[in-house]
Amino acid sequence: MSMHTDVLIVGAGPAGLSLAIALAQAGLKATVLEAQSQEQLSQPAPDGREIALTHPSVQTLKRLGTWQRLQAHELGCIRQAIVHDGPVGQRATLDIVADGSGADFLGRIVPNHALRRTAWEVASQTAGVTLVTDARVTQVHTTDAYAEVHYTTQDSGIRVDAPPLRAPLVVAADSRYSAVRRMLGVGADMHDFGRSVMVCRLSHTQSHDDKAHECFGYDRTLAILPLQPDPDTGELLCSAVVTTDSADAQHLMQLSPNDFAAHVQAHFQDRLGAMTLLGDRHIYPLVATYAHRFSGERFALLGDAAVGMHPVTAHGFNLGLSGVERLTAAIVAARSAGKDWGRSSALSSYAQGHHRHAFPIFQGTNAVVKLFTDARPVPRLVRQAVLQASRRLPPLKTAIVAQLTGRSPWQLLSKQLPKLPFFPRKGS
Repeated sequence: MSMHTDVLIVGAGPAGLSLAIALAQAGLKATVLEAQSQEQLSQPAPDGREIALTHPSVQTLKRLGTWQRLQAHELGCIRQAIVHDGPVGQRATLDIVADGSGADFLGRIVPNHALRRTAWEVASQTAGVTLVTDARVTQVHTTDAYAEVHYTTQDSGIRVDAPPLRAPLVVAADSRYSAVRRMLGVGADMHDFGRSVMVCRLSHTQSHDDKAHECFGYDRTLAILPLQPDPDTGELLCSAVVTTDSADAQHLMQLSPNDFAAHVQAHFQDRLGAMTLLGDRHIYPLVATYAHRFSGERFALLGDAAVGMHPVTAHGFNLGLSGVERLTAAIVAARSAGKDWGRSSALSSYAQGHHRHAFPIFQGTNAVVKLFTDARPVPRLVRQAVLQASRRLPPLKTAIVAQLTGRSPWQLLSKQLPKLPFFPRKGS
């Protein structure tokens, strides 16, 4: 059977493009289909979202060559993460730092549109990657021998059917609301939190010291993320992420820029001084998804099409990049062994490994959200007990630091145990 490419990828977001680059670097050919235009992809507009990246994710982006194309002012740093329970300043916080991990910081923070731009730049210049824009997928068929994608494209302003494309494997990377996932007959557990996320940038007068704050209120959650100063004005910048119910979100959207900035400033107890809203406020519905399967005969799911995370733990794109690594490894291993990489047996290592990695994070994130946004008396007491125990005992903080820095939690924990007051010291 004649194939047009080695792997068909639907979705030219950072995850889909990263997979295409990784496959091309391994000597395979990848074709990416995307509904947006080339202009939209090459010059993506700011969307307010800032992406926190773990150390392993940064290493992946460096191997792909996209990290090197980011500009200096786009490379933020998180040296400390601080969790507040209830109103800011009323209770002791849970502070997470990279001490003992061998890393100088917990992670990086980069604008989403910058990740999209650099992924497109590298993919469009990589031999072996074919990019098809203005392509709307209408059907996906899988047979014992191939996967086939039908799509329409623009011709003089009119949408027309394009010749279908065939490959041994099709990968859905087209968002948590993936149409391709549905065409493949794969369901997903979808949790609509009934809330919205508002994101924006603000300038401020006091240094954030590269500290990220997660402030869990009972009706609203505020995250303050440290950004690099404005390259033109030198203004200090942060990103505000407000999670609240839809009615409150609409109210916040309708506030004047000055009133909104004053509102965030008061919520954060003036810790960054006077704040000013910069640019637009962006709002997104809060829905988490987890696909029932990550792969099957002739298909695989990647990125948000596989796992769409609640943003509170900032693991969404990190899971996407770990999926890129696993899926590339599975495909390359099958090809090296002379096997058909579109077979479910060849893809099972990807599906199983990604599930083992993603499921605890997905469930843990949702549990954290439920616990820390429940205003009833018992959940409040449980939340306070959890935070107090986490401050005094190392396992939870160690696991978080290990996840962010890519270190072994057991090695980090072994370094901390001798420091605990109840752990016997040598010679005692």
